[in-house]
Amino acid sequence: MKYDFTTIMDRHGWDALAVDGLVSRSDSASGFAPRMPKEGFDSIPMWVADMNFPAVPTIPQAIINRASHPAYGYFQPQDAYYDAIINWQKDRNGVTGLTREAIGYENGVLGGVISAVEAFSAPGDCILLHSPTYIGFTKSIENAGRQIILSPLKQDENGVWRMDYEDMDARLKAHKIHLAVFCSPHNPCGRVWEREELEKAMEVYKNNDCIVICDEIWSDIILNKNHHIPLQSVSEDAKNRTIAIYAPSKTFNLAGLIGSYHIIYNSWLRDRVRSQSSKCHYNSMNVLSMHALIGAYGSEGREWVDELCEVLSGNLNYACDFIEQNFPEIHFARPEGTYMLFLDCTDWCRNHSQTIDELLNAGWDVGVTWQDGRPFHGPCSIRMNFAVPESRVKEAMNRLKKYVFL
Repeated sequence: MKYDFTTIMDRHGWDALAVDGLVSRSDSASGFAPRMPKEGFDSIPMWVADMNFPAVPTIPQAIINRASHPAYGYFQPQDAYYDAIINWQKDRNGVTGLTREAIGYENGVLGGVISAVEAFSAPGDCILLHSPTYIGFTKSIENAGRQIILSPLKQDENGVWRMDYEDMDARLKAHKIHLAVFCSPHNPCGRVWEREELEKAMEVYKNNDCIVICDEIWSDIILNKNHHIPLQSVSEDAKNRTIAIYAPSKTFNLAGLIGSYHIIYNSWLRDRVRSQSSKCHYNSMNVLSMHALIGAYGSEGREWVDELCEVLSGNLNYACDFIEQNFPEIHFARPEGTYMLFLDCTDWCRNHSQTIDELLNAGWDVGVTWQDGRPFHGPCSIRMNFAVPESRVKEAMNRLKKYVFL
């Protein structure tokens, strides 16, 4: 491969939550951060949803070039910023007709979600989400004083996660809900939704006069030749009903720089979201974040992402095959997108008289820093990040076999 996805980066001391944010062994795990491993084991970062690969070289080059000018005062976004987004969406997602007017900056996807939540609901209102659910949605929406109503995803006879459209419709009606948060690709389940599924979901939302906030931050991380379809593209109504939020942060490991963007075609939706986000006087772009996006969304970034998805597909396929062959009591659906794997450990824990906390601790003890799945509404689940070099995936699987799933 042209780019480096094999070097094991030493991130210690470089502000990395994934490795420096572990809980001391003398303390109890917080429910968010794993515990440090026992002596003799190094930590394999498999919890925080960032990657352990060097960024595409055009990103640090763009940041260094801008930082070399010794003035960092007030600025306005360059045309190159908007052009980069328009061209990226066209080339990667087949989006046509996107204009600068429809694009707006957001301080992170969750910031965009909350701006839209504040614009189209009031404290105490109910909002529909699917479960399992990204923990960031739960925390931010509840902190905003809204009530979350969950429509559970169901696994079909092949173990594929599916939406229950009748359940969605019933909950929207019963709770008089007119705002939903949708995740595409889905985190933590890894579903890359098919066009027919998106069309059916949007019909449910349309029939209930429901505005949709769609988190598409994972839209570039597509595995095993699957294909992402932007929710706004499935119909004219979807285009005008949906507030879509994107970011280069998951794709290029830029979460520490902060910077997302929304695409809102409907001017009424757009004006209300932007009015709400402007009220805190905080939702403003960082100049280095802007240049990082421009550096990422170029021709070299396209080539890098193609290689990245190939590497991640290989990692996930190896891990899934290994788990199926060696840990038959652990159940999961093979992700079609994202670099997260959501494990159902119910049978293992029951058959081995073990709690999910004991299983989590057993992995943490030997440096497999996986993540508690309960905050994602998986009652006996573990979430794992496989955006690490292949050698680390293999080492993690071997440790689980040797020390954990005995």
